[in-house]
Amino acid sequence: MDLVTEGLTVDVGARLRELRVARGKSMRALARSSGLSTNALSMIERGRTSPSVSTLYKISEALEVPITAFFRLEPPRQDIVFRKANERTRITLTRGLWEGLGGESFVGHVEPFMITLNSGASSGPFGMLHSGHEFVLCLSGCIQYEVEGFLYNLETGDSLLFAAQLRHRWRNPGPEDAIAVIVLSGFEQGERPSEFHLSSAEKTATKEQIVEGAQNPSNTLVD
Repeated sequence: MDLVTEGLTVDVGARLRELRVARGKSMRALARSSGLSTNALSMIERGRTSPSVSTLYKISEALEVPITAFFRLEPPRQDIVFRKANERTRITLTRGLWEGLGGESFVGHVEPFMITLNSGASSGPFGMLHSGHEFVLCLSGCIQYEVEGFLYNLETGDSLLFAAQLRHRWRNPGPEDAIAVIVLSGFEQGERPSEFHLSSAEKTATKEQIVEGAQNPSNTLVD
């Protein structure tokens, strides 16, 4: 499927393969997690068929990336990136705000961003993992991180650094907004790890997730 936008062509099939390979998923594994057949996925990757929006949503959920990742056009990369505060890339989340700090345009494998989390906001019940390292600095409020089952409560001025291939998730357990700067670094070529955080923050719990959470209380972060 080729999408033409403002004179530029985006090959969705090629992007699907790129995202799948970057996340270490086989075609069969993606078929299982998305509920689609291996043949259907293969046809999309080879450009033999055009996926519907609902199909892309299923794939994006399985890959834990926002659907916009399939249509992302890479901006020019620079050795030096300067951002005025009022020029940041801003994405409104369901219960918060994501602000890019220049990593979207930097040539290196470093992606800093600022995230504002409303009370109760979370990255979901399942956690995420990606290549590289993750550094978190809490600027205000309280952010609770769970990394491989260990809980870390970050308050103003606290920081956390860990290998990002460890399964992790976050939430704001406090009554007020929390703000943190997160720096992702050392990730693999072609990977955009911030998309994992964006995708997780945008998700709302499905009926199945609610049922699983009720059956497995350990899946729920505690204060």
